[in-house]
Amino acid sequence: MYTIGHVARATDCKVQTIRYYEQIGILPQAPRSEGNRRLYAQADIDRLAFIRHARELGFPLDSIRDLLSLSDNPDQPCDAADAIACRQLDQVNRRIERLNALKRELERMIKQCRGGKISDCRVIEVLSDHGQCLKDDHQMAEASP
Repeated sequence: MYTIGHVARATDCKVQTIRYYEQIGILPQAPRSEGNRRLYAQADIDRLAFIRHARELGFPLDSIRDLLSLSDNPDQPCDAADAIACRQLDQVNRRIERLNALKRELERMIKQCRGGKISDCRVIEVLSDHGQCLKDDHQMAEASP
């Protein structure tokens, strides 16, 4: 049996996070020692490592809960797990699209910067007037072939 501090170090997870996972039910409540310290088994460490890895991949807690439930029944088909992973991949792709749009906007702001004084700085101008930036984007889109 392991203490919460050991489990935290072994999984690179904060003690508060471990307690939270217990509170929301994705990690079972740990039994207590006579001194009222939480005690964990290797299976708890393995489960927490699973949770931690899923979080690193961006899975929301509800999806992790579903994946854990599926992993508790290993003889069933993995269609449900695949569907959860596909939804997560869709989310990642949408985030990548948004980040690429942000990248293009930042590149455009930097490219249009005229240098010189702050009063002439395109970066400051765009950040100060986002509505104008959207209008400029619309006009640029209409002008493109």
